[in-house]
Amino acid sequence: MEHIPFARSTDLPPYRAILAVDAKGFTAEPGSTHEAISKNLLDLVGDALADAGLAAEWERPAFLGPTGDGFAVGLPTRVLPYLVEPFPRLLQERLAEHNRQTRAHLQLRVSLHVGPLPADPENLHWTGNGDARNDTHRLLDSAPVKAVLAAASPRVTFVACIFSDRVFEDVIAAGYAGMQPDRCLPVTATVDGKAFSRQAWLYLPEVSGNLLGVLPAASPPLPRAGKPVRPQIAGPRVKRNNGQVATTVETMTQHRGGDR
Repeated sequence: MEHIPFARSTDLPPYRAILAVDAKGFTAEPGSTHEAISKNLLDLVGDALADAGLAAEWERPAFLGPTGDGFAVGLPTRVLPYLVEPFPRLLQERLAEHNRQTRAHLQLRVSLHVGPLPADPENLHWTGNGDARNDTHRLLDSAPVKAVLAAASPRVTFVACIFSDRVFEDVIAAGYAGMQPDRCLPVTATVDGKAFSRQAWLYLPEVSGNLLGVLPAASPPLPRAGKPVRPQIAGPRVKRNNGQVATTVETMTQHRGGDR
C-alpha cells in the first residue's frame, strides 16, 4: 500500500551515516576530463575509506548516488567515528599524493550527517532518498564550507569538511571519535536561494593561511553552571588579498552564551 504522509504510521527506516563529497571547480575543467575526474574521485575516496579500515562498508553501501562532480553514500552508523577521524585526514593525504602527480588538482568538500533513510541493495543508485540525505547535500553546498575552501591555498588544503550538529553532538562531543571537539568551528550553514539554515561544524585536516581566525567577544557572559560554552559563529566570509597567494576568512559575528 502506498504510504500517505500523516495519514497513518509506518515503519521508520534504519538510521544511516550519510557521507557526501563534491569536487571544487569541476565544471571549470574541460568536458573531456570529467569522466576521468569522476572515476578518480571515487577511487581516492574509496582508498581513504580502506585506509581507515572501512573497505568492507565501502564495497557494500546502503546506497551510492553519483552526481558527476561528487556522490553521496550510505554507511552504517557505527562507523561514524571513523568518518570523522581518521577518514578526512587520510583523504587529505591521498589527495596530496594525487595532486603531486597530475595537472588537474582536486580540492574536495565533504559533508557528514546521520538520519533515517530507506535502502534497496538491488538498486544502489535509486535508493536512500529522504530529508536526511537532502540535508547532507545542503550542508555540502552551504556558504561556510565553500568559503573556507575558496580561501584555502590550493597547494596545501585539499579537504574541507562540514559536520551536522547531530554528528558533532552524538559522535564528536560525546567522545566516540578520536578528535578534540575544539578542532571544529561552529557555523550557521545556509545555501543561497534555499530555505535552509542549520547549526553545523567546520573541520579542516590541513589548514593553510589564516583561515580560522576568530575575534574574541568583547565581554562574554559567565557560563551557566554545568553547561559548556562554545563560540557561536554565523559563518565565515572570504576576504581576498590582491597580489597574495593566500586569502583569509573573516567571521561575521561571534557570540558566547549558554544554550544554543
